Amino acid sequence: MKMDSDLLHSPAVGLTEEEEADMNDWKLPLAFMKKRHSEKIEGSKALAQSWRMKDRMKTVSVALVLCLNVGVDPPDVVKTSPCARLECWIDPLSMSPQKALETIGANLQKQYENWQPRARYKQSLDPTVDEVKKLCTSLRRNAKEERVLFHYNGHGVPRPTVNGEIWVFNKNYTQYIPLSIYDLQTWMGSPSIFVYDCSNAGIIVKSFKQFALQREQELEVAAINPSHPLAQMPLPPSMKNCIQLAACEASELLPMNPDLPADLFTSCLTTPIKIALRWFCMQKSAKLVPGVTLDLIEKIPGRLNDRRTPLGELNWIFTAITDTIAWNVLPRDLFQKLFRQDLLVASLFRNFLLAERIMRSYNCTPVSSPRLPPTYMHAMWQAWDLAVDICLLSSLPSLRRATAFRHSPFFAEQLTAFQVWLTMGVENRNPPEQLPIVLQVLLSQVHRLRALDLLGCFLDLGPWAVSLALSVGIFPYVLKLLQSSARELRPLLVFIWAKILAVDSSCQADLVKDNGHKYFLSVLADSYMPAEHRTMAVFILAVIVNSYNTGQEACLQGNLIANCLEQLSDPHPLLRQWVAICLGRIWQNFEPARWCGVRDSAHEKLYTLLSDPIPEVRCAAVFALGTFVGNSAERTDHSTTIDHNVAMMLAQLINDGSPVVRKELVVALSHLVVQYESNFCTVALQFIEEEKNYTVPSPANTAEPGSLTPVRDSPAIPRLRSVNSYTNIRAATTARNLNKSLQNLNLNEEGGPAAFSPGNLSTSSSASSTLGSPDNDEYILSFETIDKMRRVSSYSSLNSLIGVSFNSVYTQIWRVLLHLAADPFPEVSDLAMKVLNSIAYKATMNARPQRILDSGSLTQSAPASPTSKGTHIHQAGGSPPMPSASSSSLTNEVPKPPAREQPATRPPYTPTLGGQAPHSHQFPRTRKMFDKGPEQAGEDGDEPGSHRNYISAALQTGLCDWSAKYFAQPVMKIPEEHDLESQVRMERQWRFLRNTRVRRQSRGITQRGVSRLDDQIFINRNPGVPSVVKFHPFNTCIAVADKDSICFWDWEKGERLDYFYNGNPRYTRITAMEYLNGHDCSLLLTATDDGALRIWKNFADQKNPEMVTAWQGLSDMLPTTRGAGMVVDWEQETGLLMTSGDVRVVRIWDTDREMKVQDIPTGADSCVTSLSCDSQRSLIVAGLGDGSVRVFDRRMGPNECRVMTYREHGAWVVKAHLQKETDGHIISVSVNGDVRFFEPRSPDSINVLQTVKGLTALDIHPQANLFACGSMNQFIAVYNANGDVISNIKYYDGFMGQRIGAISCLAFHPHWPHLAVGSNDYYMSIYSAEKRLR
Repeated sequence: MKMDSDLLHSPAVGLTEEEEADMNDWKLPLAFMKKRHSEKIEGSKALAQSWRMKDRMKTVSVALVLCLNVGVDPPDVVKTSPCARLECWIDPLSMSPQKALETIGANLQKQYENWQPRARYKQSLDPTVDEVKKLCTSLRRNAKEERVLFHYNGHGVPRPTVNGEIWVFNKNYTQYIPLSIYDLQTWMGSPSIFVYDCSNAGIIVKSFKQFALQREQELEVAAINPSHPLAQMPLPPSMKNCIQLAACEASELLPMNPDLPADLFTSCLTTPIKIALRWFCMQKSAKLVPGVTLDLIEKIPGRLNDRRTPLGELNWIFTAITDTIAWNVLPRDLFQKLFRQDLLVASLFRNFLLAERIMRSYNCTPVSSPRLPPTYMHAMWQAWDLAVDICLLSSLPSLRRATAFRHSPFFAEQLTAFQVWLTMGVENRNPPEQLPIVLQVLLSQVHRLRALDLLGCFLDLGPWAVSLALSVGIFPYVLKLLQSSARELRPLLVFIWAKILAVDSSCQADLVKDNGHKYFLSVLADSYMPAEHRTMAVFILAVIVNSYNTGQEACLQGNLIANCLEQLSDPHPLLRQWVAICLGRIWQNFEPARWCGVRDSAHEKLYTLLSDPIPEVRCAAVFALGTFVGNSAERTDHSTTIDHNVAMMLAQLINDGSPVVRKELVVALSHLVVQYESNFCTVALQFIEEEKNYTVPSPANTAEPGSLTPVRDSPAIPRLRSVNSYTNIRAATTARNLNKSLQNLNLNEEGGPAAFSPGNLSTSSSASSTLGSPDNDEYILSFETIDKMRRVSSYSSLNSLIGVSFNSVYTQIWRVLLHLAADPFPEVSDLAMKVLNSIAYKATMNARPQRILDSGSLTQSAPASPTSKGTHIHQAGGSPPMPSASSSSLTNEVPKPPAREQPATRPPYTPTLGGQAPHSHQFPRTRKMFDKGPEQAGEDGDEPGSHRNYISAALQTGLCDWSAKYFAQPVMKIPEEHDLESQVRMERQWRFLRNTRVRRQSRGITQRGVSRLDDQIFINRNPGVPSVVKFHPFNTCIAVADKDSICFWDWEKGERLDYFYNGNPRYTRITAMEYLNGHDCSLLLTATDDGALRIWKNFADQKNPEMVTAWQGLSDMLPTTRGAGMVVDWEQETGLLMTSGDVRVVRIWDTDREMKVQDIPTGADSCVTSLSCDSQRSLIVAGLGDGSVRVFDRRMGPNECRVMTYREHGAWVVKAHLQKETDGHIISVSVNGDVRFFEPRSPDSINVLQTVKGLTALDIHPQANLFACGSMNQFIAVYNANGDVISNIKYYDGFMGQRIGAISCLAFHPHWPHLAVGSNDYYMSIYSAEKRLR
């Protein structure tokens, strides 16, 4: 036998092998591999959304300060001749100086008004210091907290000084007067924006920062020292929110090129298209259009703000390009602050990018604060040059011959670039440069459809893409588009909104405010819409109504409930699921919606979904019914009847195959418990009392041979791995060791360490336990007590005990919760334990004072005291008193309230679901049952129903948030398993080739015939007595179960791979195991004799074993030591699991739907001991304890499906096996050793062989026609098909010929001729055919 690794290098792997593998394995369905099995059921971690502007701002006032002094040049500037002269595109020398000054001022104001028409503009032309002061202070006063702009043109005064001064004039213009920036800061205040158009402008920026720093320090000093002179003055404003734009660095002069305007910086900031076109024409680079003159540029038709004209389109392209450059170069928060917070600031900064490009070509470097990274070389400027060129090309001929205007291809090309990025990009790549352009394109009707489509594809990449799009500023655009009536936009908008809301649900308020919800209501109501779009619409509506009252009201008026109810039976499962979630959310704590639901009999319509084939849909229906009964309004008789009706419908899901559904069921029932708390308290007290007086005939007391073995506690025993339902924590000191030994202390019914019960430890004391560490919070009702109560309630007729009034819904629901508290899936039992203990806690706390306060009223008092299995009292620090351990103490002592002042040394005990324990002896007799106690009464504002938050707040399953993750994740991407190049697919292919090799090689051996089978290839001492062994069909791993743990061995290497605890209660044992998906990603199923099934993954591979799922496969099984326990058979082809055992039916589970599909009555009074099925023929063969072998055809009804009964065996059938061939026989063997062969169509056996008497175990090799028998007489006999003994094994090899122990189990490998044997002396050995054959 070669190892797996050889396979990769073996040349023999040809097409035939692959074809063969394809034939079989690729077609097999996989069980328990859905998302709900592989993921933790919880929402995604919310990404911190920074896209919303916390503080949108407006620039409301603008000061235009021009110091031109036309006709007089300042002394420190030597001008060239000719020199740049134009100011605001006006030649000041072309008119009288005063008129020039006024015209320039008026023009500058017009240029600014193009960008912000609503601001207050004040001009200050050639001013004095006082005029500037008066202007600034008055503008700040009017602006209050908004932004003020200060524009300074210093072309007619000296350059700024190093001391931080700019120049203005005296009254009669005979002197230049310095104005300190420090004073300017004081007058202007904050937030402000400053524009400096003068030489050496960088000096001002530096001084500004120094003065700002100086202010901060003065403020700090004043804050520390109250006698400081500054402390009495009004605080100077902080300069943190100030923005500055300066024309050049501290050492640079402005360009004097006569072809340029003198105020080049101002022109770039306020008339960017005009200056950009002029500059473009002045460049020497080759252009598409020869002979473009400045005059022609002036004649380009159109208006800047009309996008349908050439000039307007060019302006639009310019906006898109500068926005894109900024978004790609700036850090996100800076981009938000400068480009999204304030319209005027955004425009100035976009134009500042142009200024940097143009002015740098004249050796001038514009400066800004906050500083921007250089952008003048960005590649998008080439796209701008091309767009200008094309614009000139298309508009200039039309100037000469008036032809129609053709739109620029710019936007279409950018969308194509975006599309290329989407289709060709790798997984982890930088964001697409074109995203801001896509945003701009949404404004254009021509490209809108395509842009939305691409935007949808982008958002589909995941939450990071949604966050990026929101940070670019997509939100207002897609919100506005909801007002469009275009039908073709509907699917795209619904998709985009689903993506946004899956990542950031806070948008619900914006949608309702803008009436956006109506859009989605109309999509949902439109039956012509494909189901997936209606699903997204209903998801969006479910987010809108989620814990948001305004949304609930708006959608209720929009007829959401009737719309949803109509779609409950839609064939699309995801739609059914979300319709139910949406209903559950609209009436959650919203009474009008609940009554609207009642009128439409919504609850009855939801009942049909409780038996839906898809577990997630059943789950959503349970959620909806749970919130339906969970409203906190006052109850009328009518609503109580409805609640009871719903409760009894929900109770039917108690044995649902999916833990997700059962978890939701506990939460739904907890709403009911909160609603009818006092009734449940009464029931709880009755059960607690009952449990104390009743002893259950528990199998725990009748010790089974080999169950309580000292080896567990001996130091040599290997440490068990701590296993958890989901969290992979490899505990260093395992809780398992502890609870293994504790379970074996016979926890007698009178008391004992109740807190350490298998229930609490069914998950290790790590993250999955929601209750904290065991020493911290103990339950009033331990797992033991609850389990006992559950069994009491099934033995005794509680109805007679509880009295007519409570032979009721409450009793039944309490039983359901007791049942769920013993659920094999830890998360379900944890939740149910919380609910039960919350009620038990309140019941016992409220029952106690009645005994203490008025012993006279004992006649009508409630039953006393919590369970006699009391809990330990920790009174560390200030923890409140716990119900004490013995009942006598209740009547003798009043617990003293702990002093409030003591520092708590550890978190105080809190009742499992609520605030501090009420100090019950202080309750006046008149208080309500669930009141909080006097000291805490005022905390909640005494609102009615505040106590209700005890349970409901703490109990949630995360199902809805987990379901919402579907919309946040990529929907359009090929799933990894279908991607031929993916690692998952490659690994699968490798496994299938390995399977084919194992099948082929083993077939070669079995076809040659096996003449002996006694070569011992493996022996090891197992940690526990082996009770079930199971070979993995294709790798070299074998699973060995003892009573409650599973050990994995590698039989080829002879080493132990894993050992972990199965989590079954101590009075139960593992009686069957199966590998599911053995051909691919294997899972291990274990069945225990209380009817529970558990499925494990990640075993034997260095990871921590995890429970995938668990459920009650058979109900009403009573674990006994002499029964057959639970027997199973697994059909991989159909995904069906047959289960039976100490019951009178064969129950068939569909693992795909995770529900029971069929109960076949066995028609016998004894247990089923063996099951075997054949999917081809739909036959099931059962061997029974009375010696009969029964054949069922599962295609027929329950009354006629038993097609054959063979009664030839006189005793217990050890094994009944149905061969898988089309005409395969039934082989059955009884304890007496008679092997009988039956042909399913004939009533009598066709062959009988006699083997050893006193069989304890037997297995039949499916391929090699061998069967092996093990007996109490400590030997194994292997027979061939003719009944000849080919091997007798009595001694172990190499142990000085030690005798084999009594055989407890044996199993053949499904392919190789290997036989595994477990015996009562803890040894596990494997025998095989002679070496030369292998």
